[in-house]
Amino acid sequence: MRTILRFRWVIAITLIAVTAVMFIWSPDLSNLAEEEDSFQLPEDMTSQQAKEVLDEAGEGAETISLVLDMEEPLSGESEQNITSFLKDIRSADEHIEDVTSPFEREEIRDQLISEDQDVVLVPISVNGGEEEAVQAGEKIEALSTPEGMDRYVTGDAIISNDVDETTQEGLERTEGITVALIFALLLFVFRAVVTPFVPLISVAVTYLLSQSIIAFLADTFGFPLSTYTQIFLVAVLFGIGTDYCILLLSRYKEELSAGQDVSDAVVTTYKTAGKTLFYSGLAVFVGFAAIGFADFAIFQSAVGVAVGIVVLLLVLYTLIPFFMATLKEKLFWPAKKGAAHHDNKLWGAMGRISVFRPIVSIIVVAVVTLPFILTYDNDVSYNNTDEISAGAESVEGLRVIENAFGMGDALPLEIVIDSEDDIVTKEKLAASEALADTLERSDVVEEVRGITRPTGSVLEDMYVDTQLEEVSSGITEAQDGLADVRNGLGDVRDGLQEMNSQVQGTRGPGGSLNEAAANIENINNQVSGISQQLQQTGNTQTAVQQLAGVQQGLTEVQNGLQQGSQQLSNQQEAQANELAAGLDELTNGVQDAINGLEDIESGLEEAETYTAEASEASYIRGTGVYVPDDLLENEDFQEGVDQYAFGGETGMTMEVSLKKDPYSLEAIDAVEQVKEIVDQETAGTPLEDDTFTYSGVPGTNADLQDISSEDFTNTIIIILIGLFVILAILLRSIFQPVFILGGLLLTYFTAMGVAEMVFVNALGYPGMMWPVPFFAFVMLVALGVDYSIFLFDRYREESKLGVREGLMKAMVKMGTVIITAAIILSGTFGAMIPSGVLTLMQVGTVVVTGLMLFGLVILPLFIPAIVSLNESDSAAVEKEK
Repeated sequence: MRTILRFRWVIAITLIAVTAVMFIWSPDLSNLAEEEDSFQLPEDMTSQQAKEVLDEAGEGAETISLVLDMEEPLSGESEQNITSFLKDIRSADEHIEDVTSPFEREEIRDQLISEDQDVVLVPISVNGGEEEAVQAGEKIEALSTPEGMDRYVTGDAIISNDVDETTQEGLERTEGITVALIFALLLFVFRAVVTPFVPLISVAVTYLLSQSIIAFLADTFGFPLSTYTQIFLVAVLFGIGTDYCILLLSRYKEELSAGQDVSDAVVTTYKTAGKTLFYSGLAVFVGFAAIGFADFAIFQSAVGVAVGIVVLLLVLYTLIPFFMATLKEKLFWPAKKGAAHHDNKLWGAMGRISVFRPIVSIIVVAVVTLPFILTYDNDVSYNNTDEISAGAESVEGLRVIENAFGMGDALPLEIVIDSEDDIVTKEKLAASEALADTLERSDVVEEVRGITRPTGSVLEDMYVDTQLEEVSSGITEAQDGLADVRNGLGDVRDGLQEMNSQVQGTRGPGGSLNEAAANIENINNQVSGISQQLQQTGNTQTAVQQLAGVQQGLTEVQNGLQQGSQQLSNQQEAQANELAAGLDELTNGVQDAINGLEDIESGLEEAETYTAEASEASYIRGTGVYVPDDLLENEDFQEGVDQYAFGGETGMTMEVSLKKDPYSLEAIDAVEQVKEIVDQETAGTPLEDDTFTYSGVPGTNADLQDISSEDFTNTIIIILIGLFVILAILLRSIFQPVFILGGLLLTYFTAMGVAEMVFVNALGYPGMMWPVPFFAFVMLVALGVDYSIFLFDRYREESKLGVREGLMKAMVKMGTVIITAAIILSGTFGAMIPSGVLTLMQVGTVVVTGLMLFGLVILPLFIPAIVSLNESDSAAVEKEK
């Protein structure tokens, strides 16, 4: 330290020069944070796999939604205005790939126009990522909206961009509030004009240098970054940086008050408080460095604070000694050099309870904390629309969609099925339809859309029972047709018999007419037999074969009648001519019968073909679905293929509208049920070997819950182990670190209980935002351990006085420093509350509550009481030995 004091001017000038140069030449950290996709989930998460599959197939376009909320129900005029508006949108931006008009087809109209005809939803496909989607949205917003309607542009990309913008605005407010608050608190603590500038200058240098280093690391090496990085960097560095300065300056003032000269006071300060500072900084560094083991990029982004801690320690060990040695007594102007460092009376009073009446102290702590812990439900929300003000256009548009269509339709779960082979086959279509049917019959699904049901309605023609009904109806019609043929042939027979009686005794075909009538009677009997057989057995194949013989017989009869007619015409007699005309009419009747039988035969052949093919289609078993060739060739069916198949028809998507709000925890549970149904229903089917992934808001939130829970658990373990090791080395004790960490955990759950009571029970939010438990734990535990080190490192200095006396001396000496530090750090995190970003507001509330609880209750009342009980018991045991 004396070497640092000797070269303090060179060190200070070099440090400031390096900071200035790096700040000028480094990339802009805010811009890098905006460009970084920190919300990117790990590649092994199913939603990311779905995105990758669609991207590789060229189907990864972003979708935004235009919402038109009309004052009056849709009319012909407003429909024309909207159609014209959509034309303008198509040419508004080069990245707009497709605009789905709600007026294209009736089924699309039903999907995109509300039941009350006053809200129109227009899906817009944007070629590109989030940046292109936001740009397209801005271009659409710049267009003139038709009169009589409000326009909203919304979508995941738009909402995420609004969150980022709100966060950046919140950061600017936080910085200003933080600096002003710290300056005011330092003025109050030191009651000096010069002193507050020393921490502010030191922390400002730290912040500027830290953000420059982080920017270089992010730009060059892909260091994790997000909009949270700067906010937490500001809060932590200004908070604990000021705390550490207070620790150093208070000890320096104490040493000056004891009569030491400036150099000796500086050296003593760094031998005592400096060591405490180093271990405290190391503990905070471990806490934030542990975040690097998280899998989620947005959690990893807070690891930048660890870089800031390293820079902070460098500045505190170089720049603060410069100010101490250069300003000397003027550092505390207008206070005198020998101004006493006063003991803290509040901590002295609490120490007398916790040290000498530990059981009473523990009861008091239980009364304060248990009500909040016992009522804490750990409610978590994944609704990122709550992050920003409800007045934001993107959120308002989403609310209009929710009221008009329901959120399930607007933000469905998307199942992405990827195959190595053609997926648009009869077997796989049947399996996918059976899956869709099972999903829709579950109690968590409202509707399923896909190739086999593009509008969500079931294509009944795909089901065997419907098809069999049609076959049965066709057979009935065939029977009716056979009855008509019998009646017609009966009329022909009667006509022949009558004509035969008229020509008897004359020269003509009387005998052949009689024979023709007999043949027709025989044929009629055959037709009757075929009809009865169809009715009894439904054997279409036999009926077709028999009908062929009947038609042949009718053809022979027809030829005979034609010959008879010719013979009569040749007789050149008036009666013969009349009989020949009648015979021609009867011949035509036979022809009609033949034509009728041909139609019947054709229909029965189709039925026979269907039953033959259906009997060979093994996939019918278990699905009840049969896909005939004509269905595959149907134009409407092909539209469904075009909409839901991708990758050259080697993949397909299914949209599952859930009954619950897609952002809710119930929707996440529903996703798990859907996954289970898919696994069960596809086992042993043609889809078994295909890859199923899940996307959309519900699918992404399900992944988000998994990764955030896993990261939270893993990070807690790593942080607690790391802090335990540091505390054990510093305090040379196994039990004291356990008590300290136990007190911090007690503080964390109490603070979370308080915050949940405020935001969930009082303000009506569905839960604490999903990043809050993670960030709040890291901030509270990593920063709260500082105050424990402040106290117990001083306790080690005073341990020669004994357990209770040493604790009391440490508490009264460090009480003011710890309370002041807690207030300042609470102030920096409290500056997040007016940010307007719900996550920051909740994190700020938890940390502020926790720090004040720890500084005023847990640390002075709970931990000393446990230590006192343990040390006293240990001393008693040693005495007995």
